[in-house]
Amino acid sequence: MLAALLVVVVLLRGPITRALSAPALQTWMTVFVSIMTQAIPFLVFGVALSAIIAVFVPASFFARALPKHPALAVPVAGAAGVVLPGCECASVPVAGALIRRGVVPGAAFAFLLASPAINPIVLVSTAVAFPGEPKMVVARAVTSLIVACLMGWLWQAFGKGDWLRMPSRSHLDGLAKWPAFWASVRHDVLHAGGFLVVGAAAAAVVAVVVPKSWLQLLSTNPVVAILALSLLAFILSICSEADAFVAASLTQFSLTARLAFLVVGPMIDLKLFAMQAGILGRGFALRFAPATFVMAVTVSAIVGTVIW
Repeated sequence: MLAALLVVVVLLRGPITRALSAPALQTWMTVFVSIMTQAIPFLVFGVALSAIIAVFVPASFFARALPKHPALAVPVAGAAGVVLPGCECASVPVAGALIRRGVVPGAAFAFLLASPAINPIVLVSTAVAFPGEPKMVVARAVTSLIVACLMGWLWQAFGKGDWLRMPSRSHLDGLAKWPAFWASVRHDVLHAGGFLVVGAAAAAVVAVVVPKSWLQLLSTNPVVAILALSLLAFILSICSEADAFVAASLTQFSLTARLAFLVVGPMIDLKLFAMQAGILGRGFALRFAPATFVMAVTVSAIVGTVIW
């Protein structure tokens, strides 16, 4: 098969070279590769941490670490996102592992949303990107934590267990701890990685198709600007460690609109939606993602209006 492919490439090298040199295709490849390069290390980190939780951490640990009342467990789990210096790709498999270990889903989802947005690396990068606006760091941390807690409580109130369809862990049955650890890592990297590729490819397509001149037109209306940057954050799928520098460059938009960009991106974007569908189930993603988007935009607009 490789030999046949090589023959085809040699015979069609002229058209292939011309196609690859097209500006639109080069932009697509740049966006796709950048998303994958940003996301893969944290995806591996996340599935490794997920495997550690699944194999080495007893379920009783979480019963002792979190408050027994679900309503109190949600903010505690959200605040625990400070200690995990990873991006959103790591938080999805970790949230799945927490649910399998007995953590109430609302608390696990609060951690899933808060971890990529309020960890120290993200807050420091935000401070560096906005040197003249220290309020942006506080606004991002406060808004993200509020959204995470509200979504956790919302799931506790209205979520249904049959919406979750997580991958089976039967491939770990009967294995010793270290073989089970490596089996879990391999399984989750291949499973979540496929959805990451789909999400990154979709984000690259949209980034090429949407004209950048539209952004200038949309920045004139405050409400439209917030919605535009929120949708842009969903589309671009930028890693939370780097999104502050992109937001800082969008100087034609208000600080409130850029706050929405920073809050929405780490919580729900194209690659995250694909990963949530693959790890936690399509029924979950179709319900949780739109609710998260609306909640993040609404809270960002309120907090930004109060601060600025």
